[in-house]
Amino acid sequence: MGVKRAIVCAFSPAFAQALEGALQERGCELERVDRLDPAWAGLRGADAVICALPDGSEAGFRSFLESVHVMRIVREGLPIFCTCDGVDVGRIVQAVKAGVSDFAVWSGASDPPPPKLLGWLEDFAPRKEAGGGPEEDRFHGILGRSSTIRKVFDLISKVGATTSTILITGESGTGKELVCRAIHRTSRRAAGPLIPVNCGAIPEELLESELFGHEKGAFTGATTSREGRFQMADGGTIFLDEVSEMSPKLQVKLLRVLQESEFERVGGNKTIRVDSRIVAATNRDLEKNVAEGKFREDLYYRLNVIPVHLPPLRERKEDVPLLVHSFIRRFQEKDLTPLRTVHADAMTALAAYPWPGNVRELENLVERMAILGERPELRLEDLPERFRSSAAAGAGEKDLSSLDIPEEGIDLREFMDRIENQLIERALEMSGGVKNRAAQLLGLNRTTLVEKLKKKNLEGAKLV
Repeated sequence: MGVKRAIVCAFSPAFAQALEGALQERGCELERVDRLDPAWAGLRGADAVICALPDGSEAGFRSFLESVHVMRIVREGLPIFCTCDGVDVGRIVQAVKAGVSDFAVWSGASDPPPPKLLGWLEDFAPRKEAGGGPEEDRFHGILGRSSTIRKVFDLISKVGATTSTILITGESGTGKELVCRAIHRTSRRAAGPLIPVNCGAIPEELLESELFGHEKGAFTGATTSREGRFQMADGGTIFLDEVSEMSPKLQVKLLRVLQESEFERVGGNKTIRVDSRIVAATNRDLEKNVAEGKFREDLYYRLNVIPVHLPPLRERKEDVPLLVHSFIRRFQEKDLTPLRTVHADAMTALAAYPWPGNVRELENLVERMAILGERPELRLEDLPERFRSSAAAGAGEKDLSSLDIPEEGIDLREFMDRIENQLIERALEMSGGVKNRAAQLLGLNRTTLVEKLKKKNLEGAKLV
């Protein structure tokens, strides 16, 4: 039999028992659930889903269509077979559009399961197991086959279909916005809007208007009324990136939206209600910020209902080759490069590097190599010095304790100064020249970094 494991749902006990007996005779393992649920943990291990088309209210049917749509997102290509007790052409057409694979009429539990259903299950060829190719390593735009990232995939599958608030944490460059998009796509709000807001990139005096909108005349330049991002996200999802950068005043207003799902526009007194799911993200330690009085404790607990932590790239190094080849294919499609493959020594060097800028840093490097490369293979000597150094250290299992001092000695002050200059330049490169972000990467205050740049005459340093 083609299908080895099926999920049977939404059947009455009599229908389910008849179906179970017929499938077990054909060697198909079967699991019963009461209703379609995209968050069900066993969904990814099933070959097919068999369910009964609901014949009740329009609201129940709409809920069924939403569940089918989300299940096909959670498991792309998952076959869903439906039975119905009569031919309702309108509902059948809508169900097929939502993702149902095929239908068979089954009028009574006393009748045997329809031959069309049994034949379809016998002829069906299951998909390969996860890990069998590039598509199995891709989850809604996120690439990875390591155990750490697959745990994230499983968590997204479980929480996506809920309405709970989610807090995504992780270092810069780990792909927090990609995770938010995956959560939105696997939710029942997938047909609604996804509205992103970078709270750290918008000045404080403008962020309130961006989030909640403003009335005409609320401030200088407000010549018309304008709806905010929360209102735009009604029926969908709003993504609050860098939520830790939000001012105490806005934290209070955000807390009210989380508690009451309502707010007023800037300069207005009319209460506006919205139904938007909040997904927040930060690269900061919010618990530490709460302890230091920089972030409201009650807001933190309201945001952190379901935490999703993204591992840094250095903790999922087995994904580096997969990501590198994916980025190369992308630049090939843009006709940017003759680059086709990576020599084993170069790939070893890339895997050995600690990637402080995470996946974003890796993508930027591959793009640079793709544009500058003149041959189809990327070799070790093509990589910047820091990668060759990482490869050499990894090959010899060296650390700082193995550094040799030449017979003539060294100037330690000059040596350390040179290392500091390289780290500052690297931080500026990773941050795109944004000194605030570069200072964060180095664990410095912005003023301290600016002083060092002036002292070292690095203000106009060329970034490598």
